[in-house]
Amino acid sequence: MAGILAWFWNERFWLPHNVTWADLKNTEEATFPQAEDLYLAFPLAFCMLMVRLIFERFVAKPCAIALNIQANGPQIAQPNAILEKVFTAITKHPDEKRLEGLSKQLDWDVRSIQRWFRQRRNQEKPSTLKRFCESMWKFSYGLYIFTYGIRFLKKTPWLWNTRHCWYNYPYQPLTPDLHYYYILELSFYWSLMFSQFTDIKRKDFGVMFLHHLVAILLITFSYVNNMARVGTLILCLHDSADALLEAAKMANYAKFQKICDLLFVMFAMVFITTRLGIFPLWYPRMIEVILSLAQMRRTRNLQERTPTLRPPPTGPVVPTAISSLALVPWMINYSKLRVPNKVNCSFLEVFNKLQMQFLS
Repeated sequence: MAGILAWFWNERFWLPHNVTWADLKNTEEATFPQAEDLYLAFPLAFCMLMVRLIFERFVAKPCAIALNIQANGPQIAQPNAILEKVFTAITKHPDEKRLEGLSKQLDWDVRSIQRWFRQRRNQEKPSTLKRFCESMWKFSYGLYIFTYGIRFLKKTPWLWNTRHCWYNYPYQPLTPDLHYYYILELSFYWSLMFSQFTDIKRKDFGVMFLHHLVAILLITFSYVNNMARVGTLILCLHDSADALLEAAKMANYAKFQKICDLLFVMFAMVFITTRLGIFPLWYPRMIEVILSLAQMRRTRNLQERTPTLRPPPTGPVVPTAISSLALVPWMINYSKLRVPNKVNCSFLEVFNKLQMQFLS
């Protein structure tokens, strides 16, 4: 097990050249992100689940009742042991052959059996009240975390100049506000991982489970690798549209259709602008600076080993459509400020070939 952990946390993969994990230990002068800090997310996730239960019962539910959202469920199906056994053990959607067999067995007509199965399926659907309470909780958290992210980032230099995300990397001290921001985001996603099994079951259960898992991994590794500055920008950018979506759902449950339509249009505009505009265009250009620096350092090292090589190209980095590939280094931690390792060099070679194809 120790060998596997040593292989996984190989410094040559995670850290820049000539940097070790020992260099990022806390000192009296500076505090750096530590993997042990993330253990705090588990008790906080449990506390967040408790806060959610209290919030939904004493805040969200009274608000729903005030908006005339009732907890009345669908019509209850007539009790029948045979049909209930088929429903729970065999199928919830019987075919024509099974319907005819049940019709003969119970002396019911086929239409009555179909109505019973439809009513029984509707019984398992959550009430509108429960949906509203769940959306209100996610809306409240999304609004708070996005507001906090904006208040925190507007005081940081890397919001206005993304080069500050990489100045003196990885020796960037950890501030209390940044630590709080990361731990709170991680705790929320862990709470979603736990509550997803008790929340309203939706068709995208598997997709959302994978989404939460990937989010947890990205938050965890970017924190341990001290890429938290660029991580805060991406977190805030992705949080911008979540509150609007949940607000649109709440308006829909309350049957405020015009407000729902307006909020959904706002959500679509923010989502398209941030995730399909700013994210693939702004962040890759920030990473391109790092790739350019790494490429120059790599070329310089190769020149020292083989002096016959041609000098590195000069001039500014040209943004192209292939810029979106620069997101990959952040996600898998390939981009470095210092001398890149062998994996970085291989990535740069592929990146340059693809870029030349788009420029030709």
